Amino acid sequence: MTNSPGLDVVVVGAGFAGLTVARTLTARGYDVRVLEGRDRVGGRSHTTTVAGVPVDLGATFVGPTQTAVHELAAELGCPTMPTHNVGKNLIRWRGRVRSYRSTIPKLSILELLDVSRIQWRFERLGRQVPLGAPWTAPTADRLDHLTVDGWLRSVHAGKSTRDLMAIMARVTWGCEPNEVSMLHAVHYIKAAGGIGTMLDVKGGAQQDRFPGGTQQIALRMADELGGRVHLGNAVERIEHGTTGVTVHTGTEAVTARAAVVAIPPAHRDSIAFDPGLPANRAGLSTRWPMGNLSKAYAAYEKPFWRVAGQSGEALSDDGPVFITFDVSPSDDGPGVLLGFTDARTFDPLEPDARRTRALDCFVSLFGDAARNPVDYVDHRWSAEPFAAGGPTAAVPPGSWTTYGHLLREPVGAVFWAGTETADQWTGFLDGAVRSGLRAAAEVEAHLATS
Repeated sequence: MTNSPGLDVVVVGAGFAGLTVARTLTARGYDVRVLEGRDRVGGRSHTTTVAGVPVDLGATFVGPTQTAVHELAAELGCPTMPTHNVGKNLIRWRGRVRSYRSTIPKLSILELLDVSRIQWRFERLGRQVPLGAPWTAPTADRLDHLTVDGWLRSVHAGKSTRDLMAIMARVTWGCEPNEVSMLHAVHYIKAAGGIGTMLDVKGGAQQDRFPGGTQQIALRMADELGGRVHLGNAVERIEHGTTGVTVHTGTEAVTARAAVVAIPPAHRDSIAFDPGLPANRAGLSTRWPMGNLSKAYAAYEKPFWRVAGQSGEALSDDGPVFITFDVSPSDDGPGVLLGFTDARTFDPLEPDARRTRALDCFVSLFGDAARNPVDYVDHRWSAEPFAAGGPTAAVPPGSWTTYGHLLREPVGAVFWAGTETADQWTGFLDGAVRSGLRAAAEVEAHLATS
């Protein structure tokens, strides 16, 4: 094992949060090292190709109010393009495929009234929950000891409303409504600007995407940092005190004045701390688990659904594909469908079975033309060999009121970043960038006084 000379800051994790910390502090003249366990940068952003088209296995979309990631991408020369949403949306519901326009599918008048009632009640609760400190809300204990499903049933939400909320929970947190705290859901949605902003394409979080993929942003940050980024270097132990840290991997020990741990809370317990973290931290990792969400892409010669007047957006109450988007580069092709899949039924399957099930779902929505793609790829975040899970934390009942105040509170010279610690656009790329900027400011203030 080699010992590296003392640095100002060592950053654990080369996702958007960690790279933002390193880039910000390096620009301000600090000596920084980034240690990443994977053999790539980007964290939950990972771009591959299907039929030669860049596609994102993880984070994909960006909305107009996600200003932090927009500004970062612009600085690095990574342009966006609008997500295609021209034409009719489809929904496979109760065994029938129907078309609709807008975010909420065509339901009966009573069902639509119920959906609107629940959305209104959700956002009224949000007005009582402070961003960044939901545990201080007057209703915090009650909401944190309810699941989303429990709350929906307590306010007599109809079955269609509960089923639509289940789709939202799967794509948002990678879990079912009976697994996530209602306080977490209310805070998370408020941090995104409301249900409409979080779920919409036009004007919402899915409005735009990066034609070159999101990982290019991380790659360009890493290029700027050069040799400061060390891949394949999983951190095993952090010795820490008020004046500095020594971070140990399997091959080196890095001494620095401060450390920023920029990984999901669920993965913090993969690192041994010496001395151990305060006793009240012990439950944070286990009580902030990752969700599981998978993706399937099918590519065709042309986006044939556009010719049929369809947007490529679809919902389904019968998986494993439960929501789709059109991520084709142009009308000329290739046509590329993105399907979010239910990890519970999709992930245990063998590769050929996953392909068959995903294509069956595409066929059920878009017809027989979806049967024979020219290319196909899927990805299961639950099967990642390092730091598994995604898209973000699926926080269960009781967690916010017990551990929420510890989520980003420094321990001596150890600071915390990651999208789960953001109080705007939590769980999104934008939240990761914001958390990196916040952690960099905290570290700089610490270094100025130490």
